[in-house]
Amino acid sequence: MESGQPLDVPVVSEENICLPLVVSAVAKYWGVDLPMAEAAEIAKKYPGVKGSILVEGVELAERHGLACAILNLSVRELRRLVASGIPVIVILPGLRDVVQHASLVIGYDEDERAVLHYIPEPDKIGAIPEDTFDLQWQEDDRLAIVIAPPDIMAEARVPRDEKARSNRRCFESEKKRLQGKNDEALSGLAEALGTDPSNSTASCLYAGMLNDMNRPEAAQYYNRAIQANPRCYLAYRGLGNYYIKQKDYNSAEKYYTMAIEINPSRFVPVFKNRGIARMELGNRAGAREDLGRYLAGMPDAPDRDAISQAISELE
Repeated sequence: MESGQPLDVPVVSEENICLPLVVSAVAKYWGVDLPMAEAAEIAKKYPGVKGSILVEGVELAERHGLACAILNLSVRELRRLVASGIPVIVILPGLRDVVQHASLVIGYDEDERAVLHYIPEPDKIGAIPEDTFDLQWQEDDRLAIVIAPPDIMAEARVPRDEKARSNRRCFESEKKRLQGKNDEALSGLAEALGTDPSNSTASCLYAGMLNDMNRPEAAQYYNRAIQANPRCYLAYRGLGNYYIKQKDYNSAEKYYTMAIEINPSRFVPVFKNRGIARMELGNRAGAREDLGRYLAGMPDAPDRDAISQAISELE
């Protein structure tokens, strides 16, 4: 990918939880208008769900003639695909109380060594230094979603291997979980791990479901995710959640701290959780600092009054 004009992805403003903006924009780039009415009908399956359900958008694109692969790429591979004219959706850390977000890579600035991102406004482009981008991208195992016409996918040699199939099962299983079909979700994640035992995303999602069920095997799978991807933020945070439920506050503080060290800007409520662990450990100053950081990052937090009261009692 050489410096130059980024890919000309159309500006899209309308989106739906089952047709994320980045999926709609990529489809329009390939000349396919995905029907919002169809996405709105699908969204009825998810009452009360916040955020985007990417795989629903992917499946909608596939029903309208596009192909998809969910991959783990390197920056070099990402650059190769975008240089060949294919915009690539990447999974990056969220901000505030958003765990993840999907961003669309449309170019690379060789002079600035920066990854260029789609912004849905005329004549606007985002840029993230390559080193910063890659560190953030690693937190979610460098997940990437490629959507393109089948002939373009074949010409660009987009992998459709076991890793891609395992990733697809992860996304499908998360969809099942959001639909309340937990047995199917667990079965799908087990299949994903059987296909690719090193899939940190599968291990982390599986651990999260086990943790919700208060099953002790959750810690094993969180650790398996970390072994596969030492920067797996969500696994460290998940271990913090696991141990705080066990009232093992030393371990909870340890893993929350490890998550924060990886990315102090991701998912602000982690500071509240560590603050609670520190209160239980008698670390009043540390708890006060953490709760203050939580409120600073979440000024509209629904529990603001209760947290403010807790801070005043720690003075």
